[in-house]
Amino acid sequence: MQKSITLFVIILFSIPIFSQEKLDEVKVIKKQKGIQKSFTVTGNTTLITSKELLKAACCNLAESFETNPSIDVSFSDALTGTKQIKMLGLTSPYLMITEENIPSVRGASQAYGLSFTPGTWVESIQITKGAGSVVNGYESISGQINTELIKPINDIPFFLNAYGSSDSRFEINTHFNRKISDKWSSSLFLHGNTRVAKTDMNNDGFMDNPLAKQINILNRYQYYNPEKGWVSFINFRYLNDKKQTGELDFDPEKDKGTTNYWGSEINTERLDVSTKVGYVFKDLPYQSIGFQNAFNSHNQQSYFGLNQYNIKQSSYYSNLIFNSIISNTMNKFAAGLNFTYDKYQEFVNVNDFSRIDNSVGAFFEYTYDNEDDFSVILGGRIDNHNRLGTFFTPRLHVRYNPWEKAVLRFSAGRGKRSANIFAENQQLFASSRTFDVLDSNGKIYGLNPEIAWNYGVSFSQKFMLFGKSADAGFDFYRTDFQNQVVVDVLQSPQQVLFYNLNGKSVANSLQLEFNYEILDHFNFRSAYKFYDVRTDYLSGNYQKPLQAKHRFFGNLEYETNLGEKGKQWKFDYTFNWIGKQQLPTTASNPMNERLPEFSPSYSLMNTQITRIFSSTFEMYVGGENIGNYTQEKVILGSENPFGPNFDTSIVYAPVFGQMYYAGLRFKIK
Repeated sequence: MQKSITLFVIILFSIPIFSQEKLDEVKVIKKQKGIQKSFTVTGNTTLITSKELLKAACCNLAESFETNPSIDVSFSDALTGTKQIKMLGLTSPYLMITEENIPSVRGASQAYGLSFTPGTWVESIQITKGAGSVVNGYESISGQINTELIKPINDIPFFLNAYGSSDSRFEINTHFNRKISDKWSSSLFLHGNTRVAKTDMNNDGFMDNPLAKQINILNRYQYYNPEKGWVSFINFRYLNDKKQTGELDFDPEKDKGTTNYWGSEINTERLDVSTKVGYVFKDLPYQSIGFQNAFNSHNQQSYFGLNQYNIKQSSYYSNLIFNSIISNTMNKFAAGLNFTYDKYQEFVNVNDFSRIDNSVGAFFEYTYDNEDDFSVILGGRIDNHNRLGTFFTPRLHVRYNPWEKAVLRFSAGRGKRSANIFAENQQLFASSRTFDVLDSNGKIYGLNPEIAWNYGVSFSQKFMLFGKSADAGFDFYRTDFQNQVVVDVLQSPQQVLFYNLNGKSVANSLQLEFNYEILDHFNFRSAYKFYDVRTDYLSGNYQKPLQAKHRFFGNLEYETNLGEKGKQWKFDYTFNWIGKQQLPTTASNPMNERLPEFSPSYSLMNTQITRIFSSTFEMYVGGENIGNYTQEKVILGSENPFGPNFDTSIVYAPVFGQMYYAGLRFKIK
């Protein structure tokens, strides 16, 4: 039977060769979606492709999620223009953020690290909800975001992207790629951005966005030898990022460290070196071994008015992974060892919080997958950490396909992490609040580690509606904290308290999705999200501040048919409705410096139009917040920034208002 099938295939593909008649060329083209969800992957994972990233300006990784309903994007403060992300109602520190499965945004880089990866470098992004794989570590609580960069072996010889916006931000990206030999390829990525003008759209005397300069260089090498089963990557990266913000009249040369004008500078220098080596056994293609190593030095020197914050983190990460099968390919496993070392030199004003953290761990993950309708991943790891102690981390993921084009998933797992309370809450330095840690018995700033269990279930179904493809589904996740470092801004507007949880803290997340192909090339995506994120504070049980309970997301995309030489128009429109949010207390402030208990609900609209002139050149124009909605009072105490009521951290809506941009992309293939 097998020989017959082989002979049939040979004959079938030989027909055009041996036929004397000229046959018409037939092309079978499957349109790739920008956001892809697999019905056979065990975890609840969404793949964002490079096509989706082109639907928005996507200047950096923090701005790559504007058209994705799984991630919520907001501004962290009124000064730095930094966007923060949330998933399942929890901020990014509870996510494991990796670059090619090596931890990237963690520790000192939590506040601004997402803005250090330019969007044009990204090949794809995988978003996994719920507890992640034990292979990647023990810190993941609400999920994992993994970024895959463009591979040298697949890159084009030259790429150029130039961008400019109405808020005086300009950037340029250039990629150079060359094939060194038949097995070695190299890419050089160069990125630079700057913001050159001061803007104050709300006339409060403070810049809405910082003056900024960033230089970002990445040099990648890839070795690929499929005959012998070897593949490896070597990365060298350097970043220098400078931000200046504050009052319009602030001059750091004259006013730094004084009360003449309020100002801030955040200067970051970062060096990364990483290697990945993989070997697939020649006679056992299902068996492989991989070795990851990464070193980085992150140095941030900053001040916020009279508050000074400096942190330098030197880190080393190593992960050894062995993959094989048990009896047959339906039963797979991964096992390995990893080591993490972090040296922190951290200073808050005159207080020294320097420390060294290190851990060593071992993991084992078993996978059963019959590929048709059922798979399960059961994993566990044991780690020994000099501050967290010795602990066990279990994770479980289950997939079941009850009928055609339907998938039901379940996951559960435990996560543990040490909260870097100052690095993760830097926006609070730009206020008159005092920082008080109420506990002293723990080993991290006097606090105990955060421990949480995450449980989740999801269902998705594809179907035809009026002759067009559609899909709908839901997911529900619950995060239960056994211990949490509570960041309390509800006690007093002049104070922020840090203490261990005494009571309950839960985050419930429900998401309903409906996606539909309205017409050929015209697609609609929508999602409703409900968050119930509540914590027991000293003053009672409250909804987490600056977290909307209700959100709605909608996206429309349309593209014309491909014309001569690849000419095409692409249109994209995104709508977000954000419900009311619990605000930090300001009840003891003077009447003119108070905010209501809850923010008003509001809507945001973004759009982009792209014109592709050929396979090598395209231009795009777009706008963000085109409805021009802005927060009414952004900075409390702006008239007296060194007074007791000054606060720039209570931001629930955009500060700048409408922003329009334009750019171009040019390729040499």
